Amino acid sequence: MNSLRGPRKALLLGFLLAPSLILLLAFVIGPMFGSLWISFHDWNLLKPMSWVGLENFQAVLTSPDTWRAFRDTLFYVVGYLPLVYAGGLLIALGLNRAMRGRNLLRGVYFLPVVTSWVVVALVWKWILNPSNGVVNGVLGWFGLDGPGWWTDPTWAMPSVILASAWKDLGFVMVILLAGLQAIPADVYEAAQVDGASAWRRFRHVTFPLLAPASLFVVMISLINGFQVFDQVFVMTGGGPAGATQTVVGAVYDNSFRYGKIGYASALSWVLFVVILVISVIQSRVQRKVVENR
Repeated sequence: MNSLRGPRKALLLGFLLAPSLILLLAFVIGPMFGSLWISFHDWNLLKPMSWVGLENFQAVLTSPDTWRAFRDTLFYVVGYLPLVYAGGLLIALGLNRAMRGRNLLRGVYFLPVVTSWVVVALVWKWILNPSNGVVNGVLGWFGLDGPGWWTDPTWAMPSVILASAWKDLGFVMVILLAGLQAIPADVYEAAQVDGASAWRRFRHVTFPLLAPASLFVVMISLINGFQVFDQVFVMTGGGPAGATQTVVGAVYDNSFRYGKIGYASALSWVLFVVILVISVIQSRVQRKVVENR
């Protein structure tokens, strides 16, 4: 590769990158710009598209349903993010120690990550079934009446959050475990020699040095949280009474239930801009944290 110069090197690089670039253009970049073009039109998949300019974006930004969807999505993110991070961190700390069966436990905790969302959502829908679910059955043994979970507007979103956090704990655990193993052992030894307790070692050594991995996990989880759809679609379908209607769910409904393809495309681009802004801010914060280590 180093011996190649000019057009030959460019031709070889193009040849090596072509399979990935073709797929990227066909299934990511192309559809993105296609949806942007559609967002300026009125279209229901049946009749020809008609140009409406920025009317779809105006309708999206002034619709109460849009802000309600963003509110419910934000509620999901606020509940999901601390739960999945704290749970993943606790598991990572536990599995970072020398113990029998550690590798087996790591595999068990990671198994839900590679399990289909449909399977996970159906399992949790059964576990949280108000009539004969496992959770309410256990509560009944203690004389407690369990809530309606995914059938109750108050408990529907917490039900989705529980299922989502359980599935993603393994992913967070793996990333944070890698960050823990990258911390030099002599730093802990020096802190222990200075008389630092286990809590002080965690607070002043582990947590600060784990910041890059933590910020990466938070960023990925935040992006995924704003795009939540599969588990909501299977568990609640956006109900009851719209209590779990997320932004991506609204895009789906407007596209395939109401035939408002242009409106749905505009809504998806509004979501894209929101995620992009959050990602840029978080990326800058992460860069500053890494530089100040």
